[in-house]
Amino acid sequence: MTAPGDGVPGPEGMTRRQLLRHSAWFGGAVVLAVSGGEVLSHVVGSADSIPANAALRFVQVSDSHIGFRGPANTDVSGSFSDAIEQVNGLAHRPDFVMHTGDLTHLATPAQFEQVKQMMTGLKTGHVFTVPGEHDSIDDAGQKYRRALGAGSRGDGWYSFDIQGVHFIALVNTLNLRKLGHLGEDQIDFVRKDVAGLAADTPIVVFSHIPLFALYPNWGWGTDDATRVLALLRRFSSVTCLNGHIHQLFTKIEGNVTFHSATTTAYPLPRPGRAPAPLPVTLPAGKLRHALGIREVGYVKGRHALAVRDQSLG
Repeated sequence: MTAPGDGVPGPEGMTRRQLLRHSAWFGGAVVLAVSGGEVLSHVVGSADSIPANAALRFVQVSDSHIGFRGPANTDVSGSFSDAIEQVNGLAHRPDFVMHTGDLTHLATPAQFEQVKQMMTGLKTGHVFTVPGEHDSIDDAGQKYRRALGAGSRGDGWYSFDIQGVHFIALVNTLNLRKLGHLGEDQIDFVRKDVAGLAADTPIVVFSHIPLFALYPNWGWGTDDATRVLALLRRFSSVTCLNGHIHQLFTKIEGNVTFHSATTTAYPLPRPGRAPAPLPVTLPAGKLRHALGIREVGYVKGRHALAVRDQSLG
C-alpha cells in the first residue's frame, strides 16, 4: 500500500528578505523553488498541464482536517467535498489518489468514518493515505490504522509499484519530538525495500511532515530524514511529496525534488511570520484560492515528474 531576520539565514539558508520578495503566498498561490541558493517562483495555474503521453497520473490531496471548527473554515467537509469534485472533474481519471495526512482534526472514530466514506466518492483506481499528527493525537495512530491502515507494515508504512514507478509511503508523525521522526524500523524498511531496484527507477516518497528542514522552529522538518534520503541518492529521480504546512513550497536538491502541498481546510502562516503555525482567517472570498489539489504525471524517459497545483478558487 500510507523568524529569520532580514539578512539572517533561516530555513535551508533562506532569509526573510528572500521570502518577502514573494508576498502573494496566499490568494495568488505562489510556488517557491529553492535552487542554488536562489528562490524562484511561479503562480499556480501558469505551469504546463500534465503531458498527454503521461504513463501515470495521480492526485495528491492533503490536510482535510475533518472535524475542525473555527473561523478559518466553517465548513471543512464542504471544501473537502469540493476538492473531491475537482479530482473527479479532471480531464483524465487518475490512477490513484494519495492523501498525505491530517485527514481528521481530532482522530475520533466518527471523523475517520466520515473521511473514509467521503473518499469513496473519488473516481480513481486506488486511494492511499499516510497519517498526520492530528490522525494520531492520542493513541500513536491505532485508530488511524484500524480505519485506513489495511495492508501497511509497522506503524503504517508501505510501498507499491505502478507503471515502473516505485512509491514509498512513510510515517513521521508518531514519535514526535520537536520535529517529525521516522525511527530505526522504518529506515530499515526503506533500506530493504529499495535494495533490489535499478538506479533508473523513478522513486516517489509520500510523508506528512516535510523530509527537509523547511522551518524547524515550527517543527517543519524530520530529524532523521537525511538517513532515508541517503538511501535514495543513487536513484536518478526522487520526488518527495508532503503536506502539513498548508501551503505550496518546492525545493530542489540534486536528484531530489521536494513538493509541499496545500490544504483543503485552512491556510497556515508563512514561516516565521507569526508566533505559531495556527489557522489563518483570510478575507471574505479568498479562502478557496488558498485551498486546492495537486495533479502529478510521469512520462517515461523523463527524470522530473510533472506537477500541476490547482486551487479550488
